[in-house]
Amino acid sequence: MAKVQKVFVCTSCGHTSPKWEGKCSSCGEWNTMQEEIISKASTQAEKKQEWKRGTRKMREKPRPKALHKIETGNTQRRPTLDEEFNRVLGGGIVSGSIVLIGGEPGIGKSTLMLQMALSLSKMKVLYVSGEESEEQIKMRADRLAKPISDCYIFSETSISNILMQAGILEPDLVVIDSIQTVTSTLIDSPPGSVSQVRECAGELQRFAKETNIPVFVIGHINKDGAIAGPKLLEHIVDVVLQFEGDRNYTHRILRTIKNRFGSTSELGIYEMRGDGLREVSNPSELLLSQKDENLSGSAISVILEGIRPMLIETQALVSTAVYSSPQRSATGFDLRRLSMLLAVLEKRCGFQFGSNDVFLNIAGGLKVSDPGMDLAIISALISSLEDVALPSNICFAGEIGLSGEIRAVQRVEQRIQEADRLGFEQMFISKFSLKGIDLKRYNLDIIPVAKVEDLYRTLFE
Repeated sequence: MAKVQKVFVCTSCGHTSPKWEGKCSSCGEWNTMQEEIISKASTQAEKKQEWKRGTRKMREKPRPKALHKIETGNTQRRPTLDEEFNRVLGGGIVSGSIVLIGGEPGIGKSTLMLQMALSLSKMKVLYVSGEESEEQIKMRADRLAKPISDCYIFSETSISNILMQAGILEPDLVVIDSIQTVTSTLIDSPPGSVSQVRECAGELQRFAKETNIPVFVIGHINKDGAIAGPKLLEHIVDVVLQFEGDRNYTHRILRTIKNRFGSTSELGIYEMRGDGLREVSNPSELLLSQKDENLSGSAISVILEGIRPMLIETQALVSTAVYSSPQRSATGFDLRRLSMLLAVLEKRCGFQFGSNDVFLNIAGGLKVSDPGMDLAIISALISSLEDVALPSNICFAGEIGLSGEIRAVQRVEQRIQEADRLGFEQMFISKFSLKGIDLKRYNLDIIPVAKVEDLYRTLFE
């Protein structure tokens, strides 16, 4: 009998090696090489048949075209009824694209995909599940209370059977739930292994490009939060979406990680309810906490996610350190940037944070990386240190430099419009952001500041 072929595959980059290596020679990661069975030796008849099939496909492939002869504008987008989903996709579903959606177990990936499939009334959808039976999917569809579209359910794990049924049905959209459960008979490895994920993803990519049918693939994540499988999985797909959220909160965030057809900075916000996911068209009202009176350590920041302005509450707590080494904790914000802002306040303004514990929290469980939050964060820190509450009708948008200057942020006019629409009366921005802005158009007062000292004198003196 023919011997079984075995290789060592890197779980990080997909590099293969005939022998085990402590350090991957391709990506440099340590202890990522795993032994896998890739295939069994084929007979001469099978090899000859595969060679003939491949030759026939090579003859059918189109020839290279000159760049000036290629026509553009033929890419069609099919918008869904979900505006948040259209936002992260860049306007709608692109024909022939392959989209990867990752997230933690139980976060709602399958609910999101089934809800989207049921809402496409004018499209034939093939929903393939390797994790649930057809009855379980029907029970979820009844709970979602969505209009039943031309949706077909197929419970299968073999990639060859899935593609064969897709070729017979000829759907307008294919959903795979999930890529870690799909297997190929050409690979003798268990489901979810690097070889199986790579082979099945490659087959789905070829199917999408040859038939011009969009494919949505659900992917699991590992304990580090990255999508499980080789990194090649994220490279071959057109769009990578991350579905995230805190289990203690009802809202979920669909974030764009990679998008060949649109921006990579967009996000969609949903609220998890008993009848499915509800779109949140005004996230500012969701992310602003409701309280009866003003409390110290709270400031409102106007952030920007992609081209979407949102108002979010920043909460800070500064207290005397009980132990010899003060604690620094940040939830939803970069801890290293928090340390930098504390150093600026100590160096430029003379505040003593070295003997105090500092805790920072972004309300709503949202993770924010917009540098325009710096001005609101230092305002919340000073407010908690001085125990002086800030008025609830003011907001902030500005970046802090190492010398204590307040720098301008991008799209400041959109931030001002969002704050004005929600009824805020004052907004602190950098004085370098005033160029080309007509302040008479807005009902709120724009207060320009140049340094952190100017902000302190205006608010706390």
